[in-house]
Amino acid sequence: MTDQAPPLAFPADFLWGAATAAYQIEGAADEDGRTPSIWDTFSRTPGRVRNGDTGDIATDHYHRYRDDVALMAELGLPAYRFSLSWPRIRPGGSGSANKAGLDFYDRLVDELLAHGIAPVATLYHWDLPQELEDAGGWTARITADRFAEYAALAAGRLGDRIATWTTLNEPWCSAFLGYGSGVHAPGRADPAAALTAHHHLLLAHGLAVGALRAELPPTARVSLTLNLAAVRPLTDDPADREAARRIDGLANRIFLDPVFHGRYPADVLADTAHVTDWSFVRDGDLAEISRPLDSLGINYYTPTVVAADDPAGPAPRQDGHGGGERSAWPADHGIRFLPAEGERTAMGWPVDAEGLYELLTRLRDELPGLPLLVTENGAAYDDYSDPSGAVHDPERIAYLHAHLTAVHRAIAAGVPVRGYFLWSLLDNFEWAYGYGKRFGMVHVDFASQRRTPKDSARWYAEVVRSGTLRPPV
Repeated sequence: MTDQAPPLAFPADFLWGAATAAYQIEGAADEDGRTPSIWDTFSRTPGRVRNGDTGDIATDHYHRYRDDVALMAELGLPAYRFSLSWPRIRPGGSGSANKAGLDFYDRLVDELLAHGIAPVATLYHWDLPQELEDAGGWTARITADRFAEYAALAAGRLGDRIATWTTLNEPWCSAFLGYGSGVHAPGRADPAAALTAHHHLLLAHGLAVGALRAELPPTARVSLTLNLAAVRPLTDDPADREAARRIDGLANRIFLDPVFHGRYPADVLADTAHVTDWSFVRDGDLAEISRPLDSLGINYYTPTVVAADDPAGPAPRQDGHGGGERSAWPADHGIRFLPAEGERTAMGWPVDAEGLYELLTRLRDELPGLPLLVTENGAAYDDYSDPSGAVHDPERIAYLHAHLTAVHRAIAAGVPVRGYFLWSLLDNFEWAYGYGKRFGMVHVDFASQRRTPKDSARWYAEVVRSGTLRPPV
């Protein structure tokens, strides 16, 4: 008989959950006063999204939310992280609130609470009202003011029942994929616009923190979610280390320094001086951006490996984060992005849980005492329903096991990780990939909208129930 390692026990108050985003699941794109977002426009533009898919129906969560909440309760999820739709709550991005839109989130929150599930709300998961984009989008400073107003409206209506709020989800993607490479909405490809959008997103975050604090009870928690990168040089060669420094600046420190230290990194400003003079930063902006937070959310999927360009080698891969032909990075000239070693998900992303551990321990050292939440982590695989109706996804279970092991290691190393949200609850509209990539622990047949928990859902439910992680079978 072989000895088996004991299960890994998580803290008793560790917050377990799953996550979604409004445009990816809600559908009802034209109902009850909702107006188009940049993702409605982008997805309806030929050639922008694979197979011409749109979020018009998505998983029809707007009409099926009660069934979805019942499914969460069946799986024993203590918390649900979801985003609010700005164009549903405040059509056009300005003016009065849309009662029907707020009523939907009222019903959703009440349904969650009735099932003992804690609602965790994100104000912005990329669905900027199209009218604001027409007026300049995130390159226009006024958009930050409009966002703070929207935050106040949402908190004023829902803040008595939602205790945890996140301002922005992955502003890196909003700025650099939306305005840099153009592979995300609104589809612009201008490095100067990407940096301008980045700053205004952070300003919007800071202004929204102030608006939320004014509306919410003092016990409420306010956060920001970043997709920070575990950046590694390919070798210890000084040129590769220099490439890693530059990308670390544009992926990590360009967010961490202004948000937590009230300054932009001097080397990042120098690296991007040929792109912009940063004149969009005004007196007082960094004080707004660096308002204190109660926690930080971390989204992690795969590491970033970089090297100095080899003139004699193949052309550098310019995306780094799925950017396509145009670079998402405003100052990556002379840098190659290389895939890490190891197995791949259906996205082509290497499976590397060590990167999550690296990020969490880095944040322990750089932001001592700040509570952290893993707000997204998961993987897409080519899941399908077998003749019996079951969906077997052992690769996802292995992925989750490895990454939860990394989280447990981090906690043991003194990192204040307070919770973990699996991405995603449901198969859904996966942005520019349309419906071709499945991240859900629940399989969705998009033709019938039938939900089927995958093996990973049952596995995760047992982890949540027991609070322990057992060795893989």
